[in-house]
Amino acid sequence: MEIDTEPPFNPVARAIWHDKYRCVDPQGAGEADIDATWRRVAGALAAAESRDRRTWARRFHALLTDFTFLPGGRILAGAGTGRRVTLFNCFVMGRLEDSIDGIFSALREGALTMHQGGGVGYDFSTLRPAGTRAEESGSIASGPLSFMQVWDSMCATLLSTGARRGAMMATLRCDHPDIEAFIDVKRDPARLRRFNLSVLVSDAFMRALEHDQSWPLVFPLQALPAGEADGAEVIARELPGYDAPVPCKVWRRVSARALWRRLMQAAYDCAEPGVLFIDRINAENNLYWCERISATNPCGEIPLPPYGACNLGSLNLTRFVDSPFSTAARFDFDALERSAGLATRMLDNVISVSRFPLRVQRQQARASRRIGLGLTGLADALIMLGLCYDSPQARELAAQAMRTLCHGAYRDSIALAAERGSFPLFDREAYLDAAFIRRLPADIRDGIARDGIRNSHLCAIAPAGTISLLANNVSSGLEPVYAFSQQRRILQADGQYRIVELSDYARALWRQQYADRPLPPAFVASAELVPQAHLQMQAALQPHVDSAISKTINVPQTYEYDRFEAIYREAYRLGLKGCTAFRPNAVTGSILAADGEAQIHCCNPEREAD
Repeated sequence: MEIDTEPPFNPVARAIWHDKYRCVDPQGAGEADIDATWRRVAGALAAAESRDRRTWARRFHALLTDFTFLPGGRILAGAGTGRRVTLFNCFVMGRLEDSIDGIFSALREGALTMHQGGGVGYDFSTLRPAGTRAEESGSIASGPLSFMQVWDSMCATLLSTGARRGAMMATLRCDHPDIEAFIDVKRDPARLRRFNLSVLVSDAFMRALEHDQSWPLVFPLQALPAGEADGAEVIARELPGYDAPVPCKVWRRVSARALWRRLMQAAYDCAEPGVLFIDRINAENNLYWCERISATNPCGEIPLPPYGACNLGSLNLTRFVDSPFSTAARFDFDALERSAGLATRMLDNVISVSRFPLRVQRQQARASRRIGLGLTGLADALIMLGLCYDSPQARELAAQAMRTLCHGAYRDSIALAAERGSFPLFDREAYLDAAFIRRLPADIRDGIARDGIRNSHLCAIAPAGTISLLANNVSSGLEPVYAFSQQRRILQADGQYRIVELSDYARALWRQQYADRPLPPAFVASAELVPQAHLQMQAALQPHVDSAISKTINVPQTYEYDRFEAIYREAYRLGLKGCTAFRPNAVTGSILAADGEAQIHCCNPEREAD
């Protein structure tokens, strides 16, 4: 697919390539240009093929050229280099055992994973609440937040050695006794700056919220010292790490509405925690029968079981627009479907050729062969087609594009299963009964029944921040354009940030073709959109995404609290798996800034998966 003209490889994109993805050998010789990077990656992934490797390398290279397919940053940086790094962007680590030995063994595993370039996610809900007596030592438990601080320090230490910028996610259940402290922790600008935080919100909590009921904060009896629950109320709960509901001590009861308000007020004031609708995540999991999820990767688009991993890639939708800005502008859905099939094969090959920090991660990844194929450049593609981001026509086209991508990926995964075999955890009857699979077209379901499927999950929409910058600053993921001219904070190879001026891809392409003619009405920036436009776009795409979507709903600093809180309730009503809204504030500041805006910098990690 061709577009009429193409802006040159801009200086920022060139710097991103040079600092992040260009391979330099031990003698100091680096790749001459980005095409050399594409050839290295294509050749490395073609090595997984049993035959015709040169042919596959050529096909992979053709898909990478001109930024049509953008593999995750770890793939671009590591494939074919011979370095001891993982090609997977993200992992969820193992269940945290509630003991000093278990906690610090998990800390070691996290350090090894981050050192090789993987982001990590943890559910801290298994750790005893602060103040609990430890039976063996007679000491008092310090609670999940104190150990999260240890992880935060570990991440800072790794950064000081020149390792890749760390990325971590911490989750805690909405019924954990320390949930209020978890919600409020980011109010202190010095604490847990290297973590993204999300609360695991259950359907039961949302019902309690709706009916203004009390909400029990609980912890399992069998994880507490003998006698700890004497005289206390005991109820059964489904909890991470247990196969069936277990009896739990009720620490105390709180008002569901008061707890929700506390969570929403923290998100309003500090931009965190985010919310994960955990029961919906598990109900929609394609592997519902053999795994229970309680955490995600650092940006939230990949809910994963213990030691689960996912490699990411995004198809750049701007490359599928013919005759942009003209009355003849059209989107090439057939080309998108073909590209999705080839990208699926590439990401499946990543699983075969990648190193893994831990053996158990390799075992889990190869058992399910999860991949996360998504899209980027959506907003720019809509502009090139003359569609405003918040219009019904834009949502309809975006949904059709994601549906086309999803179905192309599933069809190719079925073909791969016929060629290579299904993923080892595949259970034909159980898999076909998964909620997402039941909604797929009949030909795909028939293909799974006949040939199986190579990958348990195929789709996710990641932030795609840095790789979108690499592609001449196309709009990131499914986000609207933040600003058509903006300042961006770029992390350089020396660990320092610098501020750069950027022009959005669609704007640069318009100027390339039409010089100083006024921008058409479709050039709508994020600040001009109401939050419901963000939610509606996410909701339009979620039915065609078997994992999840990383989406940040930007609202102005003056946005009223009640309207902000309503965003999260609407996200639940629309069937989304999670929600994060960002309001500029004194604690976290703003990563992006339009021309002329003040910018407050902070040391928390940018919400990018690459």
